[in-house]
Amino acid sequence: MIELLLSISPSKKIYFISDFHFGVPDFTTSLVREKKVVAFLDSIKHEATAIFLLGDLFDFWFEYKKVIPKGFTRFLGKLAELQDNGIDIHIFTGNHDLWMFDYLPTELGVKVYKNPIQLTIGKHKFLIGHGDGLGPGDPTYKYLKMVFDSPLSHWLFARLHPNLGIAIAQRWSRHSRIANMKLEEKFKGEDREFIFAWCKEMEAKKHFDYYVFGHRHLPLDLKVNDSSHYINLGEWVHFSPYAVYNGETLELKSF
Repeated sequence: MIELLLSISPSKKIYFISDFHFGVPDFTTSLVREKKVVAFLDSIKHEATAIFLLGDLFDFWFEYKKVIPKGFTRFLGKLAELQDNGIDIHIFTGNHDLWMFDYLPTELGVKVYKNPIQLTIGKHKFLIGHGDGLGPGDPTYKYLKMVFDSPLSHWLFARLHPNLGIAIAQRWSRHSRIANMKLEEKFKGEDREFIFAWCKEMEAKKHFDYYVFGHRHLPLDLKVNDSSHYINLGEWVHFSPYAVYNGETLELKSF
């Protein structure tokens, strides 16, 4: 597991945000959400030293060798601006945009991670990632993720013409839970929150002050034990949540 060490000055903050699902349920709605995310990023640029984007930024993403999905210009431009101005942007792939390769690191200068990482900021230790496939349950999804994330799947999908491949993927994404969710997700109870269960297993092996994940689509702040918290960042289709670390505490907020 990658270990990352960051420092933070007293006047600066570090932000965590996840699950924008740009592209669903339609162009107009997605564009409104994109503009809201850009407004949020613009609002924090004077105090942010690093921003962690924890996956499912796009409801579908695939990088052909010479082609990427059309759209999301405002968002990508804002990331480039922030990175160029010295704010470190860290992106995790999610289950909807796991086919990120070298385009964003090359074009924007951001860092991209495929798996959870350990992060140390000052006196606090974090374990962060998207969260899909963690914990007990959901064996079908875990198998599909292994298949989709294989080099063979990458190669086979890349053989499709982009017009066909992206159209198939976009049709698939319109059937996702976030594209069709009429009501917000409900808390299932600590024993049925799979990512939280995984965090408790990890805490029994090694201490982390904060576990920060997305994927669940529900903003959560739960105590793993008396000295450790699990934060889920929710999503931006129904909520506008984010977490901010000021060098002393990590707080879940809404924009």
